Amino acid sequence: MKNRLKVLRAERDWSQADLAGRLDVSRQAINAIETGKHDPSLGLAFKIARLFETPIETIFLEDEA
Repeated sequence: MKNRLKVLRAERDWSQADLAGRLDVSRQAINAIETGKHDPSLGLAFKIARLFETPIETIFLEDEA
């Protein structure tokens, strides 16, 4: 699953550690999500969407086959 998390984070000038603190997860978790190595749980995806005040589907995009 592709995502715009890194772009949204950069627009706010937040480090991965800053975002991790706001979401109560590790910096490594943020890195894994940003690089596509890990998909967030549904609960975390909702938390991310609320933090960025953006619908989930504009942050997380399906990979096109």
